[in-house]
Amino acid sequence: MTNETRERVTELLTSLISFETENPPGNEREAAEFIYDWFREEGIEPSLIDEPNAARPQVAVRVGEGDPTVVLNGHIDVVPAGDGDQWSYPPYEPTIEDDVLYGRGSADMKAGVAVAMLATVDIAAAVEAGELEGTVVFHAAMGEETAEPGTKTLLESGYTGDYGIVLEPTSLRTATSEKGLAWYEITVAGDPSHASRPDHGTNAIANVRPVLDALEAYDTDVRTREDDLLGCSYATVTEFEAGTKENVVPESATITVDRRFLPSETAGDVDSEIDELLATVEADHGIDTSWRRTRTYESAEIPVDSTLAEVVRNHSAAVADVPTDPWGIQASTDVRNLVNDAEMEAITWGPGELDQAHTYDEHIELPEVVAGYEVLWRVLEDLFEP
Repeated sequence: MTNETRERVTELLTSLISFETENPPGNEREAAEFIYDWFREEGIEPSLIDEPNAARPQVAVRVGEGDPTVVLNGHIDVVPAGDGDQWSYPPYEPTIEDDVLYGRGSADMKAGVAVAMLATVDIAAAVEAGELEGTVVFHAAMGEETAEPGTKTLLESGYTGDYGIVLEPTSLRTATSEKGLAWYEITVAGDPSHASRPDHGTNAIANVRPVLDALEAYDTDVRTREDDLLGCSYATVTEFEAGTKENVVPESATITVDRRFLPSETAGDVDSEIDELLATVEADHGIDTSWRRTRTYESAEIPVDSTLAEVVRNHSAAVADVPTDPWGIQASTDVRNLVNDAEMEAITWGPGELDQAHTYDEHIELPEVVAGYEVLWRVLEDLFEP
């Protein structure tokens, strides 16, 4: 079975990687249409979902009948490949060397999508033969890399269930919690003037200094907030932009803050903290500021001893000798939609190393992808046992 699985996984995964699905701008259409056609060729009727963006359709599949229903979720968008000269192999020409498959999206997360597609087809055959009882829902979602409501829309369209697995790369470890992410743009005002007469204006860059000091103190404070599985919170300044021309005193400057937060916090809580921080700076230094939250991934968690988590941990250990201790993922994924919006018992789990996400020469080890399929099959077989 392993050799056959390897051939099936390799063929499907290389096909998926060959589609350039970069987001931005959002080029998922061709890959979505391929997935749609692939399921039809396998005798399964999928749905092509035009919401929330008709130019970037999603694919949803439901097979089987009865309880429980397990959702297998994956996204088909990838981050841009960047400078092609930095790649050892062309990013959209998947290449295999010594059991390692190279290509953009190999780890994040087309391997997970391929494993889920194959498992969906095989479960359908087992259910039809009367060997298993249960329902699988498959998602090929758009827009995950930019926090767009792809998965959320699929859930709202009825493609939900009792359990959920988001097949992001975790090296087959089972994550029952994840950090949230909020990006903030803070604008600091000044008053423009010609640089030959700088005292006729107010340099926004100078006004930024107390804001940066306050953000540094804020980061120190939030790092004291800790979670047993996820570590601490962060507030990191990641971008700074100011000025329009060399000889113009800038009238504004913009700071970007990446705020990673724990399940005990919410984006609303962070909003209040940013608001209070800037109000204090304005009062103490007499400067004008404004802010907006530009992107949000809420945090999510389920009990570490949930039924699904225990089943996946046990089979991952049996197949791939993966640790069974409780674990959380520090990255943000669409599992938040399954847990928070659809109130599902859901985990993040899948083949591939998270460190490979968004890198040059992104790659995945094919034996781990095969192991991922075998674990997923055993999990579904366990949950669907008549």
